[in-house]
Amino acid sequence: MHPFEYARAIDADQAVATVSADPDATFLAGGTTQLDLMKDGVLHPDRLVDITRLPLGGITHTDSAVQVGALTTMEELAADPVIGERLPFVREALLLGASTQLRNMATIGGNLLQRARCRYFRDPAVAACNKRDPGSGCAAIAGIQRMHAILGTSDHCIALHASDVAVPLTALDAIVHTQGMDGARSIPMTQFYLPPGDTPHIENVLRHGELITAVDIPLLDAGIRSHYVKVRDRVSYEFALTSAAVALVIEDGVVQEARVALGGVGTIPWRAWDAEDVLRGNAADTDLFHAAAEAALVGARPLPGTAFKVELAKRTLVRTLETVAGAPS
Repeated sequence: MHPFEYARAIDADQAVATVSADPDATFLAGGTTQLDLMKDGVLHPDRLVDITRLPLGGITHTDSAVQVGALTTMEELAADPVIGERLPFVREALLLGASTQLRNMATIGGNLLQRARCRYFRDPAVAACNKRDPGSGCAAIAGIQRMHAILGTSDHCIALHASDVAVPLTALDAIVHTQGMDGARSIPMTQFYLPPGDTPHIENVLRHGELITAVDIPLLDAGIRSHYVKVRDRVSYEFALTSAAVALVIEDGVVQEARVALGGVGTIPWRAWDAEDVLRGNAADTDLFHAAAEAALVGARPLPGTAFKVELAKRTLVRTLETVAGAPS
């Protein structure tokens, strides 16, 4: 492992100032697998600034939202009764995202910032990885593609975004609060992540040294049903092949409001805006749900190894919509 300096931050201001002043410094928290990537020789920071003891945890409730401190663990958020009652698909995504041991360590901020699980990114013996070494190429495009993305890809990267909970948070228009040298920012989840384009190494809009402090999660109105479905190769502790997060408002059999996001298929948590447009104002039946699924996958760019994901993602979304609406399969 590359030698590094370890420092424990005493407050957020110090943490931000220390990392911002050093281009080779980074934060250390739970859920980012920072140390794993350093041990594997993928990342080589000269300084780690430990923020795990900062007072950035806790859950605060209002009538319309839940504010979650960035250092709140996945398990703490999943156990919150308001999340279970008003945002069941968030709780489902948390519980399906990792083992209990990991959920007790991984933080919400860290989960949102976890790096790609692409085997080529995580193997420094593979020279061609634009995410790790900009301009070097993308070995995945000509390699084993099964666990890669079909939406938001580019000729420079097809790496999949790995977070489960980011999918319903994107559907909910959650807000990420940050602190940086230029002050505080509030960033919508739908604008937080960046598709790879020709700069796959830039994964989000955070500036160097900018720290996630909290996430605001809007609450669904009481009685609105939601659900998260995750399809994977094995029942537990596996990343999604496809997933879907859905919340619907249905009155007199007609969809009045819809929130839809997909996981396991996008280079970022994928908000299915076109599917939402198809759903609104129409009778909630299986024909509508299939039409919404078709709309959600418009623009998919599968490769031979990911071609199966197009149909699988459609079926995953239809199943989730039917479950939320209570329609027959």
